[in-house]
Amino acid sequence: MVTRAHAEGARGQPLHRVDPRELLLGQRVFIRTLLASGFEGYDVDYRRGTSTYFHASEPSVQLALPASHATVAPAFHASEVERAVREAQTQAPGYTYAGFCAKVQAAGCAGYMVSFLGKRVVYFGRTAETHVEHFPQ
Repeated sequence: MVTRAHAEGARGQPLHRVDPRELLLGQRVFIRTLLASGFEGYDVDYRRGTSTYFHASEPSVQLALPASHATVAPAFHASEVERAVREAQTQAPGYTYAGFCAKVQAAGCAGYMVSFLGKRVVYFGRTAETHVEHFPQ
């Protein structure tokens, strides 16, 4: 059975508490850790305040996101989501994961789904509009 212990990332911390800069800088290690544990991907749901990790053959693991005062805007703006993703990828000056979350929520992003099998991240709005980012080759 998959437990919270299986959904641990760098330094043995729960994934939602790991500094995302470490995840971006050590993305391969992060992905390898999840893949080696049998995970196929995960979802982040800003409206519920949860992240859910999906295992290939075991029950999923759901964790609470860090508390936030940000809310999901009604309209989805894919270009703003893409801009926030590029800031994260390039570690733009002043980048923080909390800031990233606030920016994508202000752009109407209700959550995102990471698929290791599909090698992509799908960001989605309240109306099911999407923006897709493919993993770097």
